[in-house]
Amino acid sequence: QVQLVESGGGLVQAGGSLRLSCAASGSIFSINAMGWYRQAPGKQRELVAAIARRGSTNYADSVKGRFTISRDNAKNTVYLQMNSLKPEDTAVYYCNADIAYAYYSGSRDYWGQGTQVTVSA
Repeated sequence: QVQLVESGGGLVQAGGSLRLSCAASGSIFSINAMGWYRQAPGKQRELVAAIARRGSTNYADSVKGRFTISRDNAKNTVYLQMNSLKPEDTAVYYCNADIAYAYYSGSRDYWGQGTQVTVSA
């Protein structure tokens, strides 16, 4: 019913920028928190940034000052603007959203398929 589709990943040189997008579609009554996670080879998945419906945000210390998360509630979309990229940012980035399909339903956690971000030295 609900699908999250990420886009915007790719290959970029160190110091460059990328903007990731994640659009939710399907049976959606409301979207609560949304966020971005990443997983590098051989590493655990980690939270990169999260944003509540009202706009409050949280960032991993490693990306503070470089990444900005935002959302467009009318479009059911969350974005991650990534500036001053470093090779250590290389990972698969996953979109996450807490979504309720009806007013009476509890929310459920959804994940996107992931988009590769590769930063070369």
